[in-house]
Amino acid sequence: MATALVTGASRGIGRAVAQEFARRGDRVVVHYGTDRAAAEQTLASLDGSGHAIVGGDLGDPAGAQRVVDAAIEALGSLSILVNNAAVAPSAANEHRVDSASFEDWQRAWSSMVAVNLVGASNVTMLVAQRMIAQGGGGAIVNVGSRGAFRGEADHPAYAATKAGLQALGQSLALVLAPHGISVTSVAPGMIATERQAPKLEGAGGDGIRGQSPFDRVGTPEEVAEAVAYLTSPGAVWASGTVLDLNGASYFR
Repeated sequence: MATALVTGASRGIGRAVAQEFARRGDRVVVHYGTDRAAAEQTLASLDGSGHAIVGGDLGDPAGAQRVVDAAIEALGSLSILVNNAAVAPSAANEHRVDSASFEDWQRAWSSMVAVNLVGASNVTMLVAQRMIAQGGGGAIVNVGSRGAFRGEADHPAYAATKAGLQALGQSLALVLAPHGISVTSVAPGMIATERQAPKLEGAGGDGIRGQSPFDRVGTPEEVAEAVAYLTSPGAVWASGTVLDLNGASYFR
């Protein structure tokens, strides 16, 4: 039985990952940023027992430490970390370089860097050191993005932070391998989450689905199954991998 911390697990991909882990018998800490009610729904949906919930702002270094400490206290150990929490692109934080005000540009970059990159790096550092002290290895998976390779015209900070997160994973894979800890990333394209529903149901939905020759977008469950594989003992040789999950909508 593994013990896992999934950040940003109140809904979407994070919820699906937590559910997939629980189905295979893992004990899971469900992290949330602000929406405790949604995180409670995730917790209630998990198979098995011994799971826990913890809230905290990962953009604050002290908050990140409190989240990790609470997760370890709840489970006693951590053998899996999934860095899923992120400030996601939205109309409210759009910051095109050709039209954004300097204030909007600064606001978007500050929030996305703080959570998506620095926050994830802080959580990873704390969890990795715990895994080393425990012995027995472990697995870390970063939820990146197709946008890290393709670019995001309306949200360049999002693409940049996801590219940084994926590069961080590869750097840490070099150091953590001698401790039996694998570090990988997944890079999803468009995924049918609650957050994306307005786009997919709107006038541009067919165009988004048409980006893939499958003529659809991915599901949170498909990402969760990939993460489950990457955290399995048989996937240790994949350490350093960035796994594209975009339905052949983008090649690199």
